[in-house]
Amino acid sequence: MNIEFLCKNYEPSDKLKAVIDKKVQKLDKYFVDDTRIKIVLKKGNTRSTDDLYTLELTIMLDSSVMRAEVTSDNMYSNIDLALPKLEKQIIRHHKKIESKSKKFRAKDFSIVEESHEEPEEEKTVVRSKSYTLVPMTMDDAIEELELLGHNFYVFLNKATKSVNVLYQRNDGNYGLIETIV
Repeated sequence: MNIEFLCKNYEPSDKLKAVIDKKVQKLDKYFVDDTRIKIVLKKGNTRSTDDLYTLELTIMLDSSVMRAEVTSDNMYSNIDLALPKLEKQIIRHHKKIESKSKKFRAKDFSIVEESHEEPEEEKTVVRSKSYTLVPMTMDDAIEELELLGHNFYVFLNKATKSVNVLYQRNDGNYGLIETIV
């Protein structure tokens, strides 16, 4: 497993890096050796205070990306909160791929079923919408997003002539996903 640390407004101690590395290495049992994991450590950049620390774990596979993000006042507790989230995603991903009988880049392992968990219901599309995309600027899209009160908005970018998705991030700012054809 290849681990890459990225720090923003935060300088982690060697002890913290060692603890994170040791705990993340436990995920190695699910993957082959060349799997990449990116760990982002940040301080502040939240609306209310600068005393919060954020830890992001991102695992990049050939066919998908799994990610967990946790924010609290202690970086050591963040790793203990993020790893179970990521492990749950790994197991769910493995089950989904296994059920579709596709090749998964994971090592063979047995999933221990916990008796206190309720079985997950299969998710289906319960509503479908269609509408004509109107070319608009980014500012127009932000205005539409705020007017609708949704957390994302799909629009045709007037400048690039491509379909974009504007979304509201957890920190209150906006993110943009641009399609490339």
